[in-house]
Parts: sequence; C-alpha cells; structure tokens
Amino acid sequence: MGLTVAEIAKALGTEAFGDTALVVDHPAEPGQAGANDLALAMSPAYAGALKSSAAQAAIVWDGADWQAMGLKAAITVPRARLAMAALTQSFDPAPAPTGIHPTAIIPDSCTIGADPSIGPFVVLAEGVRIGDRCRIDAHVTIGLNSTLGDDCWLNSGSRVGRNCHFGSRVILQPNAVVGADGFSYVTRELSNEERAYQSMGREPLTPPADGKRHRIHSLGGVIFGDDVELGANSCVDAGTIRATQVGRGTKIDNNVMVGHNCIIGEDCILCGQAAMAGSGVLGDRVVMGGKAATKDHITVGNDVVMAGASGLYVDTKDGMFVMGLPAMDLPSYRAREKGLRRLPQLLKDFAALQKLVPKDGASD
Repeated sequence: MGLTVAEIAKALGTEAFGDTALVVDHPAEPGQAGANDLALAMSPAYAGALKSSAAQAAIVWDGADWQAMGLKAAITVPRARLAMAALTQSFDPAPAPTGIHPTAIIPDSCTIGADPSIGPFVVLAEGVRIGDRCRIDAHVTIGLNSTLGDDCWLNSGSRVGRNCHFGSRVILQPNAVVGADGFSYVTRELSNEERAYQSMGREPLTPPADGKRHRIHSLGGVIFGDDVELGANSCVDAGTIRATQVGRGTKIDNNVMVGHNCIIGEDCILCGQAAMAGSGVLGDRVVMGGKAATKDHITVGNDVVMAGASGLYVDTKDGMFVMGLPAMDLPSYRAREKGLRRLPQLLKDFAALQKLVPKDGASD
C-alpha cells in the first residue's frame, strides 16, 4: 500500500520536507532501500548507507542534511522508536471484515457484534459474547461464557478457556493459551516440598505415607483489561476461586508463564521466558526481563525493573531495579559481584600469609 510522504508525516505527528507528494510503497533499512522505499535512517550512523542507496525519501534524525544525501523528501523525528510505532501501524492497516466462515461452530446462545471476522474451524462454546469488529483467526477456540470486548484479535490456534473476560483491543498471538487450569495439587498429608520447607533441608526426606496428588480445579477464570497483548505460546492460567488478572496495557512476550491467581498491574512488560509463580502480584509498569522469575505469593511494587534471568523471592518496594539470583538491588548486586571477582586473589593472599605464620611449637 503506497503512502505519500505527507501522509506518513501526519501519522507520525511530525514535519516533512521536500517533495511531500512523493509516494513510497513500504519502509526499508537504508542499505536495502530502493527508489520506491522509505529508508529508515533515524541516526547519523546510517548516513553512509543512506547516501549510497537508491532511496528518494527517508525518515532522518533531527538536523540531518537530507539534501546532501541525495534525497527528494525527508521526515524528521525526535524519538526514533516512538516513530516506529506509528509508522508500522500506517503500513499495516486492519483488513476489511470478512464475516463468519461457514466452517465456524457458533451456538445460538452466542452473541456476535458488528463487522466480525471469524475464520475457518473456529469453535465457540455456549454463552460466548464477542464485541464489534473482532478478528478471530482459524482454529481458535473460546470456552463457556467467555467474553471479548471490541476490536480484539485472536491469532490462529489461540485458546481461551471458560469464564475468561477480555477488554477491548486485546491481542492473542498464535497458540497463546488463556484460562487453562492452574498447576495446583494437594496431598493428604504434608507433601515433600512442604516438609522440605519446614525443615529447611536439615532433615532427610523419606517417602510419605500417601504421596498421591489431588487435583484442585480452577473456577476463577481470567480477566484482561483493554489493550493487553499475549505472545505466541504463552500461558495465563485461570484462578482457583477468583480470577487471574492482567491490567490495561500490559504486554506479555512469547513463551511466558503466568500462574493461577496472579494479579498483574497496568502497562507492565513481561519479556520472553519470564515466569510468575501462582498468587504473585505485580504493580503498575513493572518490567520483567527475559527469563526473570518470581516466587509464589510475593508482591512486586510499582515501577520495579527486574533484569534478565533474575529470580525474586521476596516482596519488593516501589521503584527498585533488581538483578541476580536471588535478586537484590543493583548497588548490592554490584558490590557482591565485585567481592566474588576479588575472592580468588584474596584466597591466594590468605594462603601466602598462612605460610608466614609459625606453626605450633616452632621456635621464635
């Protein structure tokens, strides 16, 4: 889909220069941009590649001498990554509604809003309610009495369990699962993990009289606020009695696990392979780096950033930056790492000092 330079600048809320009526077909990296592309050169580091390309139009950094780089038109942006959000949206418009595919299974008790796009082999359970302009791609299933707000997009193969309720503009990437039963079991007597925690490892574990695991069912469902996105192959488990909750604007990456009864605040980011154990709480604007994890039943305050691969086992105050395993505040972590790096030399120094100390019974 071709857009003029002027149309793109308007979408970005910024200024265009030169031949703003010039039409470009799609964005491209500077080194690969052709005559009909919009080169993305939002840093001076791309000046050389842009000058040697065939591009006639580009998005450039503030203050760039775009004419000296052989361009006919240019758009300037103050914040490159923010510009990418509006730019990619402009070149990826929502498709026109396609209606309901004849292979979709939709009981009479379901309610479908205006302008739907429901693809092949979609299966809705009884009592499902879907808002306006929702897009539900092939092989999606939605469980009993679940609801979707307006403008939701469920990619192919995603699964929504029973009693799950989404706000507007929720996106599930392919094969995401919302509302599966939580990983919740109990033994008749104390389990091995309970006994291990009680003794803190001071006593050896022996086989219990009855180690059978009794399944605890998940009745609580899941609630997503508006503008939540769940990545491919990620899972958000249903709550046991009350719903697992994900707040407005939170974005969850691929291969992320959110356990049952968790509560996640607004505008959080959970990066790839992050994991929350059951009944954990995240405040607003929390960032969990890749492979970061939280223990069950802990509370993470607002605006906390967890570095990648960190493991958090205790409650955390607002605004902390934590890293490591176990996770701790950054100054403490750096002090510990410095101490560990110095430890081999300290041991050598200690051994050398020991050699200078007379042994017992040695003469002065």
